[in-house]
Formats: sequence, structure tokens, C-alpha cells
Amino acid sequence: MSRFTPDFRSDLTDLMRWRRDVRRFRSDPVDEAVLRACLDTFLLAPSVGLSEPWRVIRVTSPAARRAALDNYTDANAAALSGYDGDRAQLYSGLKLSGMTDAPVQLAIFCDETTDKGAGLGAGTMPEMRRYSVVGAITQFWLMARSHGLGVGWVSILDPDRLSRDLDVPQGWELVGYLCVGWPETEDDTPELERAGWEDRSASLTIEER
Repeated sequence: MSRFTPDFRSDLTDLMRWRRDVRRFRSDPVDEAVLRACLDTFLLAPSVGLSEPWRVIRVTSPAARRAALDNYTDANAAALSGYDGDRAQLYSGLKLSGMTDAPVQLAIFCDETTDKGAGLGAGTMPEMRRYSVVGAITQFWLMARSHGLGVGWVSILDPDRLSRDLDVPQGWELVGYLCVGWPETEDDTPELERAGWEDRSASLTIEER
């Protein structure tokens, strides 16, 4: 028998529905205790071989933030050049980063060289370490949403350039650059869907073999 009630499962579904990829933030600071409570969910996340390969850098200095923003600006311009016509026009109007506004910015890396876990489960699928980091980010994201915070995952970046700019150890691979703060507005529909970029699937297709 489950220890969790139907009401809890309903609330959990609502939490996942209202978890949005936020790009527009208010300037209000984030309480340190709230941020720490969200970050501590990394310690609850599953990881291959119990390797806990996530490495978190809080990007705070003006120089580091400027380097990250410049990285995004260059990568975004290159991405735009890959589209043409109406798609290019639509892309150019999308807000794809909250890096100029978000009070908290986190660079999340995977330590591919960690000895923790002794390689268990990563011998045939070493990418499992990165999947473990993604799972931890998801838990952080949901906890942040439960506190009313928004999170935006910036993927339009040159990861090698960011690693050099942040001077991370060799063997650390970027998984996510997260902007965190209080969202300007709340909506349960993805912003890309509202902008007409793509539609969310209405149902899941499951194949059998």
C-alpha cells in the first residue's frame, strides 16, 4: 500500500504541470535558505553506482556572468543563422535566456573522472553519469517550483568555452546552465507553445516489441 495519498499524487501532478522553463524574471533576490533547501535535493537524487557526479558552480562575479552572457549571445547568433524564412523570424523574437535578469545562476557539471562509485553501472554506458546529473537537476527544479521559484535551462552555449571561462577541472562536462529567480508571470503552458514554435504532444505513444 502506498504511503502517499491520492491528494498528494494530484498535487505532484500539478507541480509537474506548473514546472515551466522560465526566461523572464523579477529582480527580487532569492532567500538563501530557500535556495539551499532546493540545492539540497541534489543529495536525494539517484546516481549510477552512487557516484554523485554532479558539480555545482554558483556564477556570481560580474566577469563570470559577462563571459557566460557573451557565450550565449554568440551561440544564439550562430543558431539563428541555421534558420531562414518564417522560422528565422519566429526564432529571432523568442526570449531564450534569462541571464540578464535572473538573480541566481548555476552552472551544473558532470565529473566524468570521479572515483566515487568505482565505475559501477558506467562501464557500458558512461553517459549514465550525465543522466544522473539530469535527474538531480529535475529534482532541484521541482523543489524550486514548489517554493514559487522559476528555473530556466540555457542550452544555447558553447560548453567548452564556458568550462574554460569558469576554469573548471579537466574532466568536468557541462550539463546545464540554470537561471533561477522569481518569475514575472506564471503559466501552465510552455512559452514556446504560446509563441507558436511547437505544440506539446497530447498523448504518449508506447510501442511494443
